[in-house]
Amino acid sequence: MGASIEVVDENKFDDPRVALNRIYTKRGDTGETSLAGGQRVAKDDARIEAYGTVDEINAFVGMAYVSCEQETGKDPRTGLLLGILRRVQHELFNLGSTLATRPEDMHPKQARITSIEVEQLEREIDAMNEDLAPLRSFVLPGGSRVNAELHCARTVCRRAERLVVALARVEEVPPEAVQYLNRLSDAMFVWSRWINMVVRAPEILWQPNQAASARHVERFEE
Repeated sequence: MGASIEVVDENKFDDPRVALNRIYTKRGDTGETSLAGGQRVAKDDARIEAYGTVDEINAFVGMAYVSCEQETGKDPRTGLLLGILRRVQHELFNLGSTLATRPEDMHPKQARITSIEVEQLEREIDAMNEDLAPLRSFVLPGGSRVNAELHCARTVCRRAERLVVALARVEEVPPEAVQYLNRLSDAMFVWSRWINMVVRAPEILWQPNQAASARHVERFEE
C-alpha cells in the first residue's frame, strides 16, 4: 500500500476562526473597539476608518451583484461579471483582515491581498475595456441600476484608497493594499460601462451645457 502525500498550497490562507455567538457585547459603548491583535483603539482611529470603509465597498458590491443577477436574462455574459463581483467580495474581506491587524500581529497564513489579486484585476480591466467604445466625454452614473451601484462602489473605493494612504503615513501598511484599491476603482469604472453595453442600457455622457446656467441662457434668447 503506497504512502499518501499531502499537497500543501503555499498560497492558501487559513480558514476563518470566528465564533459569533453574541452580536452585542457592550464593550464598544465607550467609543473603543478591538483590533485583530486585541489592542483597544478609538472607533475613529485611522485603521478603523480604513477597514470600515473597505466594508462599505463590500456592501455596495453586494448590491451590484444582486442587481446584476436580475439582468441575467438579457445576456449570458452577465455571468462573467457576477463571478468577478463575488470574488471581489471575498478579496475585500481579506483586505479588511489585513487592515484590522497591526503588522507585528500578522500571521503567515492570515488572509491578505497579494500581487496576484492586483494583477488579476488588471487583466480583467484590459479584457473588458477592449469591448468598449472609446470615450469622448466623462460618463454619468446611470442607464441601469447595476451601473449606478458600481459607480457608488467606485467612489467609496476611492475614499478607502485615500484613507489607507493616510494610514500608511503613520503606520506600516502593505503596498498591495493601496495598489488593490486603486485598481479596483478603475475596474469598477470599466465594469459599469461594460454592463450597460451588455444589457443594452444607454451610456449617459457629461454635457456641460445641460447645466441650469446654460439652459437659462437658451430660454432668455428665445
